[in-house]
Amino acid sequence: MAFDPAEEIERFHAAINALDFPAIEAYFAEDATYVSNGVGSLAGRDEIMAAFRKYFDDYPDQTAENSLVERLTAQSGRAVWSLRATHSQTGKPLIREGEETITFNAEGRITRVDVTDYQDF
Repeated sequence: MAFDPAEEIERFHAAINALDFPAIEAYFAEDATYVSNGVGSLAGRDEIMAAFRKYFDDYPDQTAENSLVERLTAQSGRAVWSLRATHSQTGKPLIREGEETITFNAEGRITRVDVTDYQDF
């Protein structure tokens, strides 16, 4: 079966929605890069996972859904998403919409995530 980046993005996002940290970590190549206008640039799986854990400590009730997931190239895809969450300490709601382009290596591991939020958060 041929690699389909859109299907992998759907599975990756399902792991995030389930807060399945071992599965999330397994998706990232060791030298992956994660760039977001919200968190800046993160380098390496360890730094990315530390940021994921911190975010989900702050927003453990996040619900997210994709309105579009599409293949861009044989090794990349794009997702348009929206999410809602509540900060665990302050109770402040978080509503975000944005998109991300995800690039995979030949082994199906994520090498780069570029996130663009449609508004500041």
